[in-house]
Amino acid sequence: MLSELNSTPRGLRVNIGVFGNVNAGKSTFVNAVTGRSTAITSPVAGTTTDPVYKAMELLPIGPVVFIDTAGLDDETVLGDKRKEKTADVMKSCDLAVFVLSEGDKIPENRPKNVPLLIVENLRNNETYSEDFSGNIPKIRLNLLSENAGDILRNAIIKAYGNSAEPNPELTGNLVKPDDIVLLVAPQDIQAPKGRLILPQVQTIRDLLDNKCLTMITTADKLEAALNSLNRLPDLVVTDSQVFAQVNKVLPKTVPLTSFSLLMAKIKGDLPKLIEGAKTISRLTNGDKVLIVESCTHHPLEGDIAREKLPKLLRKFTGKELVIDVVSGCPDPRTLSGYKLAIHCGGCMLNRRAMLSRQADFENAAVPLTNFGAAIAYMNGMLDRVTY
Repeated sequence: MLSELNSTPRGLRVNIGVFGNVNAGKSTFVNAVTGRSTAITSPVAGTTTDPVYKAMELLPIGPVVFIDTAGLDDETVLGDKRKEKTADVMKSCDLAVFVLSEGDKIPENRPKNVPLLIVENLRNNETYSEDFSGNIPKIRLNLLSENAGDILRNAIIKAYGNSAEPNPELTGNLVKPDDIVLLVAPQDIQAPKGRLILPQVQTIRDLLDNKCLTMITTADKLEAALNSLNRLPDLVVTDSQVFAQVNKVLPKTVPLTSFSLLMAKIKGDLPKLIEGAKTISRLTNGDKVLIVESCTHHPLEGDIAREKLPKLLRKFTGKELVIDVVSGCPDPRTLSGYKLAIHCGGCMLNRRAMLSRQADFENAAVPLTNFGAAIAYMNGMLDRVTY
C-alpha cells in the first residue's frame, strides 16, 4: 500500500511548498509532518540546496507532496541559483507554508492567489497557539515538541481545506454511466515497454470511476474495434498524433477528443490554449516557435516534439520557421521573440504550475497552445473535437 501511495505522480498530488529564511526550521517542519527524517537539518546555513520532495497521504486531502526549499535569504555562493528554484516552487504550490523564526516577517514576494499558512517556530517554552480567524492562518509552536506533527497536520488540513478549489472534471462532463468509451492508444516506439503512459492510465481510471464501459485499442485496430461493438461508442479518446487517422474511420456523429486535450483541461486554461492554436496561421518566414515538454526523456526517432510537430508546422504554414524545443520549465526571461509556443499536455505538472506557465507566456505576449489543440487545428478538426 505504501508503495502505491508513493508512486502517485507529483502532478496528481497537492503540492505544499515550505518556505522561510535560512535555519528558520523548514526541514524540521517537513520531518515533523511526515514523521521521519526526510530532510537534513543542521545549524549550518544553506544545508538545503535543491528542493527536497517528500510524498505522503494526508487525509482527507489525499496524496500530497511537501517541498522543502532553500532559504529565502540564502547568501551562500549558490544562493541566487537556489532562490531561483525556490521561486519556481512558489509558482506551483497549492499551499504555501512560511516557517518563521523570531523576528522574521512574511516576505512580500509570496505567492499570489495561493492559500498560506504561517508557522512561527518557537525556540523556548512558550505555549502553542493558533489563529484561523484572519485571511492568513497562523500557528505558534516549537517544531521539536512531541506533538508537533499532529498539530501541523491538522493546521495544514484546515488551511488547505478552507480554500481549495475543485479541479475541472477529466471526463465527467463528457460521459454518463454505462457509456461506451473507446480509447485509441498507439503503442509506438515512444510508448514505455509493458506500460501505458500516464494520461492513458489516468483517463481509464476516471472513466471507470464514472461507471463507463471502457475499451482500448491501437489505431490500426480501430475499425475492427468499432465493428465488434453492438452500437457506436459514446466517446472516442485518441492520442493526438493519430487524430487524422482516427477521424477518417470514426463516424462524425461520435464525439472525439484526445488525451492531450483532456490533460490540458484539468491542468490549465484550455479555452485560451484553443485560441492560441488559431495563431498558427499567422506565422511567417523566420518566426520563432518554442515547443515545451514538461518532463525530460530520451528523444527517440519519430519524437513528437522534435520531429513530428516541426514537420507538421512547416507543412501546414509553408513557412521557414525557427523551432526550438525545451524540456522542463522555460525561463520567463527567454520568452520574448517567440511568435508561438506549443506545450505538451502537462501530465507531470499540477494545475497551478500549468496556470503559472500560461501566465508567464501571456505576460511575454507569446500565444500559447498545446500539442492536442495544435494538431487538431492543423488537421482542420478544431471544431470536430470535444472537451
